[in-house]
Amino acid sequence: MVSPWSEVLTLPSHPRRSSYFWLCNALDVYCPVQWEYGRLNLHYAVVSKRKILQLVAAGAVRDWDDPRLFTLTALQRRGFPPEAINNFCARVGVTVSQTTMEPHLLEACVRDVLNDTAPRAMAVLEPLQVTITNFPAVKSLDIQVPNFPADETKGFHQVPFGSIVFIERTDFKEEPEPGYKRLAWGQPAGLRHTGYVIELQHVIKGPSGCVESLEVTCRRADAGEKPKAFIHWVSQPLTCEIRLYERLFQHKNPEDPAEVPGGFLSDLNPASLQVVEAALVDCSVALAKPFDKFQFERLGYFSVDPDSSQGQLVFNRTVTLREDPGKV
Repeated sequence: MVSPWSEVLTLPSHPRRSSYFWLCNALDVYCPVQWEYGRLNLHYAVVSKRKILQLVAAGAVRDWDDPRLFTLTALQRRGFPPEAINNFCARVGVTVSQTTMEPHLLEACVRDVLNDTAPRAMAVLEPLQVTITNFPAVKSLDIQVPNFPADETKGFHQVPFGSIVFIERTDFKEEPEPGYKRLAWGQPAGLRHTGYVIELQHVIKGPSGCVESLEVTCRRADAGEKPKAFIHWVSQPLTCEIRLYERLFQHKNPEDPAEVPGGFLSDLNPASLQVVEAALVDCSVALAKPFDKFQFERLGYFSVDPDSSQGQLVFNRTVTLREDPGKV
């Protein structure tokens, strides 16, 4: 344990130790014990205050709390729990050597914490309307969804299930490639938590030939063959904005002149931020407050951004799920 009369300093302060102690002795004050540690760097990022200031001044990021940075305020805004940051630092350890780590190691610590603390919800980034022509009720049904499927003792939330639902556009294909398991002609798909399976009947296209909506029939999941996949959905949803973040830089070491001859400002990733302005999310998150965290099923972990207003929620993607992005 570090003494209360100790100082924890970064390594660049070491050359000034002798002059600091001389001044303390000259003033006849206590000379505290000093502990130096090396800087912790991350690949695909810069952590120098001077260089972050350049990013802000150049308009490459919004401010010091831009979720693409690795300042503490930026990590908070992105949704990284303090416990995850502490766990990451404990795993890395403290050393006087300068250390560079992969961002995915920090993200793994974030997933470990959020998996146990972020309740589940359903959201759709690219909505495709689906009409169930033989919906089994006159009005919508109330579906009980577990907050944590692995531990149902942590409670449930209720979402409506009506004759019109919205699914991810990528969860339907007219001409699926081999191995595709979701909704297609002759290939039903289950709707998560409902106990129902939908089967395609009609594809409605616009003048340009783009698919605008689907008509399907439904049956109980236990009334026939089990579908190959269950997909998420929303019904009577809220519209929200979702911000998807990627690495800020394109190269692993943006400060290395050998790797990026033009300097780190020339290495910015143009796809580091994607804004989905008309995403749909289920109504269970309607009362969410800034920094509340959720797992959107099959999409990742998300945190409510302070830019949210009473009529418009804004979510930042904290991290993706562990699932293989190439999963079909």
